[in-house]
Amino acid sequence: MQQMWLLVLLLVTGLLTAQAAPTKTAAKYSYYTTGTVYFQRGNVTPLQPLPTPQGQALRPLVLMGGGPDVDDAYRWMIDRAGITPATGGRFVVIRTTGTDAYDPYLYYSDKKKSTTTPAVDGYVGGAFLGLSAAETLVLSSRAAADDDFVNTVVGTANAVWIAGGDQSSYVNLWQGTKLNATLKNLLARNIPLGGTSAGANVMGQFVFSALNGSVTSAQALGDPYNSLMTFDPTPFNGSGFFSASDVPALQNTFVDPHFDAQDRMGRLVAFVSRSVALAGSAGCSGGILTVPAARGIGVDVETALAVEADPVSGHFVGRRMTNVSTTTTSAVHFLTPLAAPQTCLAGTPLTVHTVEDQVLADSATAFDFALWWSRVPSGLYTYTVDESAGVQTPVAIPY
Repeated sequence: MQQMWLLVLLLVTGLLTAQAAPTKTAAKYSYYTTGTVYFQRGNVTPLQPLPTPQGQALRPLVLMGGGPDVDDAYRWMIDRAGITPATGGRFVVIRTTGTDAYDPYLYYSDKKKSTTTPAVDGYVGGAFLGLSAAETLVLSSRAAADDDFVNTVVGTANAVWIAGGDQSSYVNLWQGTKLNATLKNLLARNIPLGGTSAGANVMGQFVFSALNGSVTSAQALGDPYNSLMTFDPTPFNGSGFFSASDVPALQNTFVDPHFDAQDRMGRLVAFVSRSVALAGSAGCSGGILTVPAARGIGVDVETALAVEADPVSGHFVGRRMTNVSTTTTSAVHFLTPLAAPQTCLAGTPLTVHTVEDQVLADSATAFDFALWWSRVPSGLYTYTVDESAGVQTPVAIPY
């Protein structure tokens, strides 16, 4: 009898233990929609058939320099996604903090929420162009970035935008997650992908990750190995947020936004220099590239660079965009060193001579990434930058 009671006690105890086992906590994220509702939060099955526009470009990318958004860049993405009034389409914004402020900006044509008229300055007018939904996901944890619903929403999008913010959060919270893999899959499928500020920063093969905070040009030039100079991937030949095969147009390339407003020439020169391999006494420890394979793209505020592959030559081609109301130069800067750094040591100011900057400041010129030169040379302004023991020439960069 005692053995029977003991068996019952063990069974009840086991049942209670099983019932008390913790359940998996659902990932916390925010999900917003303006326009047609295709998904109910947490349900991976669409509420209605999803739009299936046919993309019109090869590897389309947009790099935006922060500040006021460039309306035409989003219209370009909608066009390259093949979205029309006949097809519909979904534009998804991802971020680690913030709100759904992008959704009405992308969807409506004006502050009156018009959808049947062309957009005014300051709105994209996506609905007028055929966009059926603008959606935002705020993903502030790795659990959220690994969530099945999140990746269904992003993975079925027709265009995706990485909002501005802090690039260290994108590296810390998204890299190596299902979301990172989903973004890579979108790139492989020719889905337009773009980003502004920190969102543009993480789109190059090489990323200033800001894991210890931001760095100024003076700090980067004064000591190119200071603790603020954190990169992804580390080492440079490791696995990063995107690989060269994910973003072939941006192979061996750093992207630096807010270029003019934050006077970032010096720090981008330092970033690019760090990627140049040692050869004798020249180059930087930890670098892996030869000159002039190392590259940097600086994007001014209120400026976008739209990139796609030429279907005939296969070369990646970039065109600059800005707003009609812009009051700045709104340029894109293409940097490459013509000689390896002469002094690139920890605790010592950087010395590197003849870093070429090709400035694209009009919207008619096409920049050929394969040639690293304009298809219409007269459309570029070119000059060189010298950094001698941390002292920059020209002192005042002609942004």
